[in-house]
Amino acid sequence: MLHEFLTQNRQVLIDRCRDKAAKRAEHVDSASSIDHGVPLFLEQLVETLKAEQNTSARNGDSEPSPTPTPIGRAAARHGAELLGRGFTVDQVVHDYGDVCQSVTALAIEHATHISSDAFRTLNRCLDNAIADAVAAFGEARQLSVDRQAQTSRQRIVDYSADHRRLVAIALQSFSAIKSGNIGIGGATGTLLEHTLKELAALTDRLQPEK
Repeated sequence: MLHEFLTQNRQVLIDRCRDKAAKRAEHVDSASSIDHGVPLFLEQLVETLKAEQNTSARNGDSEPSPTPTPIGRAAARHGAELLGRGFTVDQVVHDYGDVCQSVTALAIEHATHISSDAFRTLNRCLDNAIADAVAAFGEARQLSVDRQAQTSRQRIVDYSADHRRLVAIALQSFSAIKSGNIGIGGATGTLLEHTLKELAALTDRLQPEK
C-alpha cells in the first residue's frame, strides 16, 4: 500500500525534497520551506490514500471517490507564507513537484509497486496542492501590491494637501511683503523663508521608501 510506504519512508522523502531544494534554490531559507510544507502534505496524502482505500473496499472494485482533505487549504497557507518569506512562485511549484519525483524514485529503488488508483490519488493531490498554493501565492502577492499602491496613493494625497498649504502660506507672505508695509527681514519674511524650505524638502516625501 502506498500510504504504508509513505509512512515508513516519511523522513527519507523529506530529506530528499530538502536536498533537491537546496541544490536548486538560491534562497537561504529553502530547507525550512520544505520542513514546513512537505511533512504536512505527506501526512494529509497518507490520510487521503487511507480514506480512498476504505471507500474502494466498501464499494468493491469501483473507482474511489475523491475524499475532501485539508490538503488544499494547507497548501494555500504554505504558498502565502512562502511569499512573505521572499520565495518565488516557481519555488512553490518545485517544492510539491519534488515530492512526486522523490516518491517515484524511492519506490523504484525499493521495488515497491504503486497501484494505478494510488498513483492517480498522488497526482491529484499534488495537482490540487500546487494549484491552491500558487493561487494563494498570487492572491497574497496581489494584496501586497494593493497595499503598496494604497500607501503610495495616501502619500500623494498627503503631499498634495501639504503642498497646497505651503504654497498658500508662501503666496500670502509674499503678498504682504510686496505691499511694502512689511520688511523682508521681519517675521513675515522669516515665515516665507521657512515655507520655501519646507516646499523644497517636500518633494523628498514622494521618493520611494527604502
